[in-house]
Amino acid sequence: MIQPNLPQPPVFGSVQEERLHRQQRLAAAFRLFARYGFDEGVAGHITARDPELIDHFWVNPFGMYFGHIRVSDLLLVNHKGEVVKGDRPVNAAAFAIHSQIHQARPDVVAAAHAHSLYGKTWASLGRLLDPITQDACSFYEDHALFDDYTGVVLDTSEGQRIGTILGERKAAILRNHGLLTVGHSVDEAAWWFITMDRSCQTQLAAEAAGKPVVIPHEVAQLTFSQVGSHYMGWFSFQSLYDKIVREEPDLLE
Repeated sequence: MIQPNLPQPPVFGSVQEERLHRQQRLAAAFRLFARYGFDEGVAGHITARDPELIDHFWVNPFGMYFGHIRVSDLLLVNHKGEVVKGDRPVNAAAFAIHSQIHQARPDVVAAAHAHSLYGKTWASLGRLLDPITQDACSFYEDHALFDDYTGVVLDTSEGQRIGTILGERKAAILRNHGLLTVGHSVDEAAWWFITMDRSCQTQLAAEAAGKPVVIPHEVAQLTFSQVGSHYMGWFSFQSLYDKIVREEPDLLE
């Protein structure tokens, strides 16, 4: 049960207000991804569906460092992969994957993918995460394995296959590639990626040290209901947003 005194997701008075909110959260998510070391050259992207043009999404410019991205740098891309707002190129892989995720999942506002160190390391094993910690239970029976690496994703048909494997889940492990998370808000998608990468790191470390104790099925399900909801994903991001805006306020420009 959500405590009545906890903050709640915002309600917007206009499309313009909601668009700006998503853009600010998106820019903040990129800054945080840079802080966590999720950048890897030109790889990685987070998208946010436009609240009015629902077949368009906002995304980072191709080749721009996550830690430099501001609201004014974000690109608006249509369903054909054309940049309709902004003057920089879009990552072809970002369009191939995210356009199909957004099309397959009308409930999804945002999707995040990056070549994070622990995420791609765990992805090389071709396994789902086990419920060995409370945090990992956020993904219990709610993440998928895309077990078919065929190179850089440049074709929308590959994005469709990823979307099919993802189904109604919050995350996917892309074998030999990395992690993908989605959410009903930018906040949620970004948080799931951050905590999923950490869960990958935890399981790698635990298995290197010995044999982790797996949380029993019933307890893992209960824990999932406590930590794996849309609300908890959104709420968990709020303090990180406050932190990055205070320390790097230029992201709002």
